[in-house]
Amino acid sequence: MTPQGDTKSMTLRIDEALAERVRTIAEVEDTTVSDVIRDALAEHVERRRRDPEFQTMLKRNLRRHEELLSMLADG
Repeated sequence: MTPQGDTKSMTLRIDEALAERVRTIAEVEDTTVSDVIRDALAEHVERRRRDPEFQTMLKRNLRRHEELLSMLADG
């Protein structure tokens, strides 16, 4: 569990069926819904970081932002 000072509170809207599945996982694993969601998000982010296609899109996006920032700085 992350210390309270290092966390960001967010609102998440999901359909009732998914919410019930998450609650069931939390109950079976004797943990909180928040912990189940945090773990799932962390795993998702890590999969993206290792995904070559995502990395290609990320680099393309970074180059575009660099171009836009450069245009603003020069203009």
